[in-house]
Amino acid sequence: MVGFGKVTATEGEAVSDEVTSWLARTALPLSRLTAGASTADLQPLKKVLDGVRIVGLGEATHGTREFFQLKHRLLEFLVTELGFSALAMEASESAGPAVDAYVRHGVGDAAQALAGLGFWTWRTHEVLAMIEWMRDYNRGRREDRKVRFIGIDPQQCGGSLAVIDSFLRGTAPDRATGLLSTLRVLATAYPGSRPDPRRSLVHDAEELLEYLRGRGPDAADALRHAQVLLRAADLVTRPRQHTDPERTVFAARDRYMAEAVGTILEDPSAKVALWAHNGHITKSRHGGAVPALGQHLHTQYGDAYYALGLLFGRGAFRARRTWPGPWSRPRPSAVVTNRIGPARPGTIENRLATANPGNHIVDLRGAVDAPRAVQAWLGGRHGTRNFGAMVPRWTHRFNLSPSSLAEEYDGLAYIAVSSDSRPFPPHR
Repeated sequence: MVGFGKVTATEGEAVSDEVTSWLARTALPLSRLTAGASTADLQPLKKVLDGVRIVGLGEATHGTREFFQLKHRLLEFLVTELGFSALAMEASESAGPAVDAYVRHGVGDAAQALAGLGFWTWRTHEVLAMIEWMRDYNRGRREDRKVRFIGIDPQQCGGSLAVIDSFLRGTAPDRATGLLSTLRVLATAYPGSRPDPRRSLVHDAEELLEYLRGRGPDAADALRHAQVLLRAADLVTRPRQHTDPERTVFAARDRYMAEAVGTILEDPSAKVALWAHNGHITKSRHGGAVPALGQHLHTQYGDAYYALGLLFGRGAFRARRTWPGPWSRPRPSAVVTNRIGPARPGTIENRLATANPGNHIVDLRGAVDAPRAVQAWLGGRHGTRNFGAMVPRWTHRFNLSPSSLAEEYDGLAYIAVSSDSRPFPPHR
């Protein structure tokens, strides 16, 4: 244990028991994971979240049904009982307005708008149910009382290209082809896929932006989408690795997402539920190298930002499997089921399961008055599961990431059993 020096086996067991006992006493059992019913079990969160304007809702995988269900339930609670006004999602900033138009005004089709976000991870029945709930909640409400949807990720920007193309063809058809010819690659290019020290795509995006700035107020929407293209071009042309981590695509992406959340919070009445991976909502560094989205928010907003990490005990989740090989970017397979057994002893998940085997939430901010052994455990580094959209084909079940709970999270939600999220329609 950190700060305790060498201890005997008996002393170590006593410390372990003290940590387990504290986790068991402070756990908030969850009576259910799905939305639409009593929130009696969530009422203690009102005190925990007093003064909080941004709640980061994380996830240890991008393919766990129960994570999505719980985040839907927590969003419902935050909106209906704590006055939260927006859902900001790790999803296409370009396509976000189509989802927002549906949830606020019923424009278009929910499934098509959700698929338009461009991420297979969100094209699921669980996320669709949340989008439909947002629409039902907003129906008949005043505009200033409606909950909004905002995509905060600059990638997947085909929607922005379409808006700008339409504007240019209507106002300056002779310039449409020239200004957009090189930028059309941004509809499908992923961050870090075209590293370019000369930043040619960035310069082309800046030229487009400058042109639209001179077109007057009618170009306002096209101008906003051109700013998305500029951010996307920056991500596409940045390297994935660099001697200065701040110059990588990972650093820029989390910074851009944090800036998008900050734009929402320029309205002093706004309160934001933030949906992203644990690696983004953490108050520490993304991948141990660059400031995460959550670290940016914690630095700017202090305790008004609450990072809730979501972990699981055992089960299955959806992800692409990567083939091993000497490629600069691993080749992924189709999205498949990945099964995994109970967490190993010594991991954070195992400790949570030992203290309370059922679904529950633990408020880590409440540890300020906890016994010294508990604070030492929270400040130490322990293994935890952390899976993205892709996992190594054979070794993922053994992979653990070091985590210091005191540095990274304000709270944890533990889900005992993970199962696959349910896609619609079948993913490509």
